[in-house]
Order: sequence, then structure tokens, then C-alpha cells
Amino acid sequence: MSTTQTGMAIAAVLAIVWIAFGFGAFILVALAIVVGALIGRYIEGRLDVSGIVSAVRGRRSSS
Repeated sequence: MSTTQTGMAIAAVLAIVWIAFGFGAFILVALAIVVGALIGRYIEGRLDVSGIVSAVRGRRSSS
């Protein structure tokens, strides 16, 4: 599945949730998708957690 198809599938799920359950459920599902993506990237080793922590703390990264 290409990234375009994945994006379209995620958008379709969010649209259906919004229509069926309202805006609050839409936000919860969107947050769950983001958390799932971050966990997936961490497991694959493509997420630099120390870089995220530094950015949240206001420090600049070396890269």
C-alpha cells in the first residue's frame, strides 16, 4: 500500500467516525492514529526519541 493510499484510508476512517459519532470521537481517533504511528516508528527504529525530548524542552538538536 502506497503512502497516498494509506493517507486516503486514514482520511476515510476519520470522516466516517466524524459523521457517525461526532467531533469528539473524531479527535480521539485522530490522536490514537498519531500515537500508533509514533509507536510504529519507534519499534522500527525510525524515531529519535531524544530529539523529540530536546525539541519539547526547547533545546536545539545537533543535526
